[in-house]
Amino acid sequence: MKERPLLGFTVCWVAGSAAACLCTGSGLLLSWVGLIFLLVSLMMWETMSWKYIAVLCFSISLGAGYWEWNEARNISGIPELLDRSTAELSGSPVEARGTIVSVVERDGDRVDFTMKLSHMDLLAEDEEKASDPADEQEKRVQGELIAVQIKLLTEQEITVAAEWRRGDEVLLNGVLEEPAEARNFGAFDYRAYLHTKKIHWLLKGQGVENVRANVPDSWSPLTIFRLNDSARTVLGAELDQLFGQRHSGYMKGLIIGMQDDLDPDTFKQFSQLGLTHILAISGMHVAVYVGVLLFLFRRLRLTKETALTLTFILVPVYVLLSGAGPSIVRAGLMSMIALLAARVGMLKDGLNILAASALVMLIWNPYMLLSVSFQLSFLVTLGLMVYVPLMNPLLSALPRWLKGAVSVTLVAQLVSFPLTIYYFNQFSLLSFAANLVFVPFITFVVLPLGTLALLLGRLWEDAAGMLAHITELFNNATFYAVEWINGFAGGVLIWGTPSLLWVGVYYVLLYCLLYVAKLRKEARAAPQYMEDETRPLAEVGLNSPGRSGYGGRSGHGGMGNWQYLNIATPLLVHWSGVIVLVSVLGLGILLYKGYQSESQAGKGTISYLDIGQGDSILITTPSGAHILVDGGGTLNFGQKEEWRVRRSPFEVGAKVLVPLLKKRGIHRLDAIILTHGDQDHTGGLQAVVEDIPVSALLFNGTITDRESYMELMRTAMERKVQLYAVHQGMTLSPDDATELSFLWPEGRSGEVSGTPPLNEVPLLEEQNHDSVAFRLEMNGRNFLFTGDMDLEAEEEIVGLARQKGISTGPVIDVLKVAHHGSKTSTGEAWLEFWNPEAAVISAGVNNLYGHPKAEVLERLEDHHAAIFRTDQQGEIQMRVRAEGIAVRYKLGEEGVGIDK
Repeated sequence: MKERPLLGFTVCWVAGSAAACLCTGSGLLLSWVGLIFLLVSLMMWETMSWKYIAVLCFSISLGAGYWEWNEARNISGIPELLDRSTAELSGSPVEARGTIVSVVERDGDRVDFTMKLSHMDLLAEDEEKASDPADEQEKRVQGELIAVQIKLLTEQEITVAAEWRRGDEVLLNGVLEEPAEARNFGAFDYRAYLHTKKIHWLLKGQGVENVRANVPDSWSPLTIFRLNDSARTVLGAELDQLFGQRHSGYMKGLIIGMQDDLDPDTFKQFSQLGLTHILAISGMHVAVYVGVLLFLFRRLRLTKETALTLTFILVPVYVLLSGAGPSIVRAGLMSMIALLAARVGMLKDGLNILAASALVMLIWNPYMLLSVSFQLSFLVTLGLMVYVPLMNPLLSALPRWLKGAVSVTLVAQLVSFPLTIYYFNQFSLLSFAANLVFVPFITFVVLPLGTLALLLGRLWEDAAGMLAHITELFNNATFYAVEWINGFAGGVLIWGTPSLLWVGVYYVLLYCLLYVAKLRKEARAAPQYMEDETRPLAEVGLNSPGRSGYGGRSGHGGMGNWQYLNIATPLLVHWSGVIVLVSVLGLGILLYKGYQSESQAGKGTISYLDIGQGDSILITTPSGAHILVDGGGTLNFGQKEEWRVRRSPFEVGAKVLVPLLKKRGIHRLDAIILTHGDQDHTGGLQAVVEDIPVSALLFNGTITDRESYMELMRTAMERKVQLYAVHQGMTLSPDDATELSFLWPEGRSGEVSGTPPLNEVPLLEEQNHDSVAFRLEMNGRNFLFTGDMDLEAEEEIVGLARQKGISTGPVIDVLKVAHHGSKTSTGEAWLEFWNPEAAVISAGVNNLYGHPKAEVLERLEDHHAAIFRTDQQGEIQMRVRAEGIAVRYKLGEEGVGIDK
């Protein structure tokens, strides 16, 4: 195998960095030893020199060391400088001075930017913590980055905020806060994300009067970015003039990489089909840009060297104008390296150019390794280089004009598939066809038309308007087609997050399959090599110059000698069929196992999700049935003014609940139990019903006259979800080990299913009293779910039981405390009747209602119930076996057990 020092060095650098990222202490040492052992084993298998192996081992060590060195430096110096602990600083008012180093973005009534600090001090109004003037020197912060969020108080402040630019020197007052951490298992961790940006604090301010910005009076490197931001703003405004609202946001993403104004519904539709990469500037854009420049310079009769040099200089301009995202930076670097290589006549290997680009980016910022766009960009590009030559012979039956497009699209889909399901937990079965059709159409028709309209906007308005109109017609056709394709039921598959081992095995099996299949096909097409099994190796060209290494006649990327050996030996050709079969079976088993939800192995799981001030509980039975109790909801206090509305406002269902369900591999919910109609229990279910198949929805038999609730019910009926009104005395048995016994409400029965109008269902505005309450028995353990039921409902349930001669109910292992710990629930009689071993309270951190109330906590403690709280511990997860209940929670110390 041909040695490629640069490629090997970069791969080992990435491996060392990844090991340092994933492991610490002894784990990192074991990973390092394992990687070194793998390299030594490779040397014994392949013909590689000791010097080459030593360089690769050094690269692994250097990559790991460089990551650890950056991690050791990536800490906040603010607590030490202000002589306060992190806990003391969080929530403290401060004055900060520094320089804006990012684009200033406004979304509704909030302005965001990143500031590089030069000074910070506690405000004097915090008298006990105020700094002494003598300590002024200690308060100078050496370049730490901080994320700033300014909430605008009036519409007139928009004009003031619009003047802020990258490079401005700012002095502002605000409150210092730690970024939020993930509060559910597997959820997005904002704090960890900002850590990769070397940001450790948020500074939140109110109103523009707390911000003083001054334009810099001298040139700095930020001036270039400042001018670039202004140019992008002008281009964006021009696109706004040319195109309608939905189209302008779409064209901004295509032409200049601005996705802020992209319609959320459009993005969702494209995402579902795996087409979001079209909306990001990528290598295709750079290739077209470089090709156009070289063509123009050739027409101007410039020398080859001059044309290459000018193009090399102009590529960074396009990268900056396109937003300088990881994919465009990768493509720009590769183009610049290729142009430089062509200029000086060296480094012509595409894999080495890709490796050089990755190495430069990782040295500049090692945290790029954790960027999804970086991973997808480099992995897909690498996959195209490695797998397309293997795929092309297998598609020889296709016409030449179609073979290239099918090969590239298919390889891109196969290579990106593991990362797509790892990060986004869904994959469309129609993605290949959609990419095959839409990518060339948008790249070679829509993008050029839109770009030409933009270029003509100031020169020939009529022509620009006509081109923009034609482009909008094509866009409308695209939007309609994408929406129509997404309408096919079952087109999108939900995948749980696979392990890194699963991802690695997938790529190995895929390579084996394509490589051996290619050899097998070439062997059948070359019978002349099989005439004599005993011919000397020299006669079949094993040692012939030009037939080995990358770029030789073998044409499959560096495995030339082995290819000819395999073709020459009928025995190996025979075994290649077995290898293909094993690879196909292996991939099939791998995909099947990856798609299946996690095996319960006889245990049940109850997850009390942390969705803020609200309830949402996921029940998974021992047989794997999934039941969701409530869906939380974002509380809105009154109608916002139009200028305050954000492009994609936070909604707990879409932002928290649906991603969690998908990440856990839940393909279908067997039932949703809607305890009652309050917004903090129903709001998040709209996104759930829209994005995840649901078999049945159980509710209390009433509706509330609130538009969001009515929309949820209409959506459920449109999607053929069976609606059932539950009442006292009903039971539900998902499997032999699980039974739900409904305790409340009383007096309503019947089924609402199919198409009966909702106006036939009783209307009830005050829903708490009629909350659905039920007892869950699973593996011999008892759980009580209560919604927001009040004291009166509790007393009626207890009274009815005692009328039947039941003085106490079965001992409850875990009680879900009603109404988030409000004093209107969880009375003394209720606790005496059930005698719970433990209690879970679902409440938001620092909620406005003061939940849970002190008297409720006291009553629970008096009954010796262990108390778990989502506001303090995040998600609380209980794994239920007959032997006991194992509890773990996201925040705080390790979990405990509940045993009788």
